[in-house]
Amino acid sequence: MADEFPKFTAAAVQAAPEFLDREATVDKACHLTAEAAKNGAQLIVFPETWIPAYPFWDMSRPDAWLELYQNAVEVPSPTTERLADAARKAKAYVVIGINERDAQTQGSLYNSLLYIGPDGTLLGVHRKLMPSVSERMIWGMGDGSGLHIFDTPLGRLGGLICWEHEMTLVKYAMYARGEQVHASVWPAWTFQRDHIQFGMRQYAYEGKGFAVVSCGVLEGGAVPERWRGGNSGEGWIADGGSAIIAPDGSYVAGPVYGEETIVYGEIDLRRVAAAKREIDVAGHYSRPDVVRLLFDETPHSPLVAADGPGHAQQLYENGQAVVKRPAKRTRSKKT
Repeated sequence: MADEFPKFTAAAVQAAPEFLDREATVDKACHLTAEAAKNGAQLIVFPETWIPAYPFWDMSRPDAWLELYQNAVEVPSPTTERLADAARKAKAYVVIGINERDAQTQGSLYNSLLYIGPDGTLLGVHRKLMPSVSERMIWGMGDGSGLHIFDTPLGRLGGLICWEHEMTLVKYAMYARGEQVHASVWPAWTFQRDHIQFGMRQYAYEGKGFAVVSCGVLEGGAVPERWRGGNSGEGWIADGGSAIIAPDGSYVAGPVYGEETIVYGEIDLRRVAAAKREIDVAGHYSRPDVVRLLFDETPHSPLVAADGPGHAQQLYENGQAVVKRPAKRTRSKKT
């Protein structure tokens, strides 16, 4: 009997958060997750740093940063438990952008993607590798340990955040590990319209996979007046563009602009296999004898314990640092 390939409905959520209000935004996330599942979605993707908001303000302002910090998400936490419960009730994979507060240092924020399974399991977190331009005043940088590809019943699932899609070698690392379904998340400033669409059509075409593109929407009036920096508060700061794109670069659904909605589309992995017949950029259409990619997926922790004369050996299990101390030396008795 021939192998069967998954076919399912994906949902790209295009909605505004309850600006800088973590609890209210999580309430909205749970509601939208339930709505998408009711309409048959088994994969539900939310925009970049959706909880509690993308920082649409003067990013140098410490008062705004502090309010963002107070509403950020630790992993795990009661907030992630609520999101996990919503995914469990929906029986769907959920990928959602969060402002992540580092639970260890209690100081840094990260632009992160949280992956949740249909049984409510927290599958992993991806921290944006390189915040763009003034974003570096808000977020730290992730490392290769969070560049996940999850082997799921829906196919091999991965994701990137905004301008990570311009990091050529990072894209290749996703393709080379067999990504089939890609969660692409953006804040969707109005000036990004063309950038997002041609970039994501190219990503899907080049990698021969499906891209579920979730873009934010936000009207200027949602940003407190004291942080607008000359913005009148009228009109859209971010106007969406959510879409689902096939392996040949064509649109399955969308793009949609200027409204809160959920974009639905069918993912049929037979189309991935068929598309790779002509080009598989990390397979038969590669030349590893000429060029190859070195991929470091080791977590880079700022703290490595040491004990006595020998440094501790730092290992990693399930993405967490595990410090193994060297065995104590015993002196043999002289005879």
